[in-house]
Amino acid sequence: MHVYQEEERTPRIDKVALVAALHTILPADSVLHDQEDLTPYECDGLSAYRHLPLLVALPDSVEQVQQVLRVCYDNDVPVVARGAGTGLSGGALPHSQGVLLSLAKLTSILHIDPLNRTARLQPGVRNLAISQAAMPYGLYYAPDPSSQIACTIGGNVAENSGGVHCLKYGLTVHNIMQLKIVTIEGELLVIGSEALDTPGYDFLALMTGSEGMLGVIVEITVRLLPLPERAQVILAAFDNVEKAGSAVGAIIAAGIIPAGLEMMDKLAINAAEDFVHAGYPRDAEAILLCELDGTNEEVSEQVSRVCEILENCDITELRIARDEQERAVFWKGRKAAFPAIGRISPDYYCMDGTIPRKRLPEVLRHIRDLSVEYGLTVANVFHAGDGNLHPLILYDANHPGELAKTEEFGGKILQICVEVGGTITGEHGVGMEKINQMCVQFGPAELTQFHGVKRAFDAKGLLNPGKAVPTLHRCAEFGAMHVHKGRIAFPELERF
Repeated sequence: MHVYQEEERTPRIDKVALVAALHTILPADSVLHDQEDLTPYECDGLSAYRHLPLLVALPDSVEQVQQVLRVCYDNDVPVVARGAGTGLSGGALPHSQGVLLSLAKLTSILHIDPLNRTARLQPGVRNLAISQAAMPYGLYYAPDPSSQIACTIGGNVAENSGGVHCLKYGLTVHNIMQLKIVTIEGELLVIGSEALDTPGYDFLALMTGSEGMLGVIVEITVRLLPLPERAQVILAAFDNVEKAGSAVGAIIAAGIIPAGLEMMDKLAINAAEDFVHAGYPRDAEAILLCELDGTNEEVSEQVSRVCEILENCDITELRIARDEQERAVFWKGRKAAFPAIGRISPDYYCMDGTIPRKRLPEVLRHIRDLSVEYGLTVANVFHAGDGNLHPLILYDANHPGELAKTEEFGGKILQICVEVGGTITGEHGVGMEKINQMCVQFGPAELTQFHGVKRAFDAKGLLNPGKAVPTLHRCAEFGAMHVHKGRIAFPELERF
């Protein structure tokens, strides 16, 4: 387990005075400061990184959020915003001298407009609850992270989450129209609009995926889509993981954009099968789940074409979901893959890189070779259609040095992603987990601009400090230890 160390310049905060100030804004039970009350907030889904916050604030209105932030700004107190805590990159890791601002009480669906196909939501609304509320109008919200039963829309925006249907319908950034955010000074801003376009700079895209570093999201307007007339899933099994990777490219090359195109290797298949009994073929080395949706006629045509493509990809088995119930079972196995792996290993480290689809077979071979080199098992679960990889490295944190070895292994996977023309994250964000790999992805000029944007919104650097964007000093130190193809060269030692 890591204990996150803040930079030395962070001042000590007078906790008693801060609690007293927050009690003028919030009820006593909405300000947590005893250790036993703080422990549930010590980490997000990346439990390898843990740290107790100084205290936790639980506002139940936008006005209270504004007041809390004003108190923190006036007293130079760091603030980390948190939704459901399902993030996997340490983005909601608390600050030991800061307030963890939980938005868990802001759970109202404010308005659904079926004519304009939009919904206005508070940040604590669960992802799945949006589609459930829109269903009576024949509508739904497309982005569906595997944690959608628990994750919140505010966190989805902060991390720009995706899901199994992001191939056709896009990430969170493609499915939101307007945000209301509160700045660190407590000012309420409206970003974007409910119109089709907004004049001026695209601050909506800037805010989406900003990981709580620029503002606190307090309201989201999302796009809703009509429920498709029909959706059908094809399951294809392979005796080789690389063959499954090649089949992904063949489907996309044929001009077909499935609603979802997911891949699982043998370890993930059997773990999911033991957990939810989805009916997956246990002897397969890999499976693809390909969902096609639309009108009855177009789905029938596309199912026929995809089956023809797969028949030429050396498959060992092909199934078509017979009805909605079987379709749901196929997806239940995929969406349960992460918790299923948790049942077979004391710990696992979930990576999140994105690569060009055509490089998928090559990268899979690299991961397999690294698995042998490090002596650590890997279960592969991919949003294969858009090249978003989720290798799960299995390890035991109780064995000395094994976590450090796992992190090094994961770092090499992300470096491979960059080398083949991809990125270090697809949807989980950078947080604490990938901050060193930011030094591989970006040069000093780019990082300087990122810090410039941060200062424009948060001149004191109080919002989620020390996350996502490394200092040039940190990259210089990282580059001195790890030089990758000449990509890292940071003579500057300036601290931001």
